[in-house]
Amino acid sequence: MFIDEVRIRVKAGDGGNGCLAFRREKFVPRGGPSGGDGGRGGDVTFVASEHHNTLLHFRFNPEHEAERGRHGEGSQRTGREGASKDVPVPVGTVVYDEDTGEQLHDFTVAGERFVIARGGRGGRGNQHFATSTHQAPTEHEPGHPGEEKRLRLELKLLADVGLVGFPNAGKSTLISRISAARPKIADYPFTTLEPNLGVVSVGDETFVVADIPGLIEGAHLGHGLGVQFLRHIERTRLLVHLVDVSEATGRDPAGDFRVVMEELEGFSADLVRKPMFVVASKVDVAQDPARIEELRALAASKQLPFYEISSVTGQGIEDLKYNLAQFLAKALEDEATLPARSKL
Repeated sequence: MFIDEVRIRVKAGDGGNGCLAFRREKFVPRGGPSGGDGGRGGDVTFVASEHHNTLLHFRFNPEHEAERGRHGEGSQRTGREGASKDVPVPVGTVVYDEDTGEQLHDFTVAGERFVIARGGRGGRGNQHFATSTHQAPTEHEPGHPGEEKRLRLELKLLADVGLVGFPNAGKSTLISRISAARPKIADYPFTTLEPNLGVVSVGDETFVVADIPGLIEGAHLGHGLGVQFLRHIERTRLLVHLVDVSEATGRDPAGDFRVVMEELEGFSADLVRKPMFVVASKVDVAQDPARIEELRALAASKQLPFYEISSVTGQGIEDLKYNLAQFLAKALEDEATLPARSKL
């Protein structure tokens, strides 16, 4: 089961109470206050883990609490600190405060740690309240409460390339041809019910491709399935827009292209500004060349690279893979030189 959004509660440990005590020993008259401090409460820390790829483990365990600190004791003994709690989250998780909507952290690197709730400070014992005029204080502090938060966790998969298009445009078939991913493939809409990731190798280069459920008209209003998963391509460097040019759909390829672009813009204006390759799929069964040429002209008018492929026969697949790898290598090179240029 693929779970990409959950709501949970975290509670850091409360601090231990300060102790009220006086020294009572033989031959030590009026020994004075000796109450120790309470221990600090434990923290709740999120840790980005490569061993989790969904948020499913939060569905059955939505509450996470750290241990509270022990109370202070006599003879100026400080209470033990409460044990902190590490909570694993998948790489790509974004953490929001449920009450305010504020983004608290975005996990993009495996092993990254973030303290999401800090433990409370221990209370002071009565030894801290002694003065020259108040030598037998009975004052002592309770422990401070640990932070408690209600959070919304959202998973955005980390991929270099995102595949978009209408249902049955050939996205799952393409990812099965260029990678070791084996998504379910069938001739009915919405065969893909959850995102699939595939690792593509081109020579010494590798990159990750994400296939999400297909988009239909009105997707940004909640129609269909794809809009639920569009967040997973927000991080990608490149979009590959597959358009079925065969006559089997009964639709116009150029019209399909425009519909999907409108749905992307309806979800986020940033998506339509991403670099994009336009790919005419299923060209092996396309009987009318005019359908391909119209789509090619539309891509040219938007200055978008255009490719023709057939995932069944393999036509154009290697050329597409090579150009994807070349584009991503240049994008990485540009990102690496960007800080140096900004200093000039």
